[in-house]
Amino acid sequence: MTLNRAFLTLTISAALTASFVSFAAAADEGGGHDTPQPPRQKWSFAGGFGKYDRAQLQRGFKVYREVCQNCHGMTLLSFRNLAEPGGPGFSPAQAAAVAAEYKIKDGPNDAGDMFERPGRPADRFPAPFPNENAARAANGGAYPPDMSVMAKARTYERGFPWFVFDALPFTQYQEHGPDYIHALMTGYAQAPAGMTMPAGMNYNKYFPGHLIGMPQPLQEGQVTYDDGTKGTIDQYGRDVSAFLMWAAEPHMEARKRIGFQVMIFLIVFAGLVYFTKKKVWSSAH
Repeated sequence: MTLNRAFLTLTISAALTASFVSFAAAADEGGGHDTPQPPRQKWSFAGGFGKYDRAQLQRGFKVYREVCQNCHGMTLLSFRNLAEPGGPGFSPAQAAAVAAEYKIKDGPNDAGDMFERPGRPADRFPAPFPNENAARAANGGAYPPDMSVMAKARTYERGFPWFVFDALPFTQYQEHGPDYIHALMTGYAQAPAGMTMPAGMNYNKYFPGHLIGMPQPLQEGQVTYDDGTKGTIDQYGRDVSAFLMWAAEPHMEARKRIGFQVMIFLIVFAGLVYFTKKKVWSSAH
């Protein structure tokens, strides 16, 4: 056996071993607790050619403002992002109006004092609490995480062979975060009989361990949509999950467009190289 064939054999063996270990681990994890896998949702932004639904992003932003921002910050997002291409579709004037509704701590002024002023488009969304200790004190010891990149940070295991298909260009699925957030928002339920609930904890089917400190944030009819969409818990969860996906990756549409253009370029370039090679070698002989 040549060195190249031996190396290829070892590579394939290692890949198969890793796949088997991953599959076994996923199976063991599934048997170790009864936390169900979040249901896979249909998202307009899924796949290589997916795009954000502007109306859905605007609805999700309204849910975030009226429900989520009381506890969760989004400090990596600026108000001006709301009016950028690929975003919710707000105009610059609308983004400025949203910013002006917030109070931003600034300074020091000429007297050396800090002061508050209306927000500007260049400002980032302010945190709801001045520091972590204040956030924990206001939430019974729990620390509400920042939502800026939550849709990319939260995920779940799909196991072998599904993670292989998730990575392929035309079957890729990278929306595990929105799936998980939607499942979490809609997964509150009564604790099973015989399960002891610690004080201040709530039961959620999709939260690891099922015990979550955050009370159920969404209720039927809690937010009134401007476009007339019916306000249900499922709809709220779906819309805010899509908005958080955009907040985590506001330039996704540009990335996909550039990626497609690069693929076309590489295909054309490969063809030119092939025919150039044929021409050069045909002349040599």
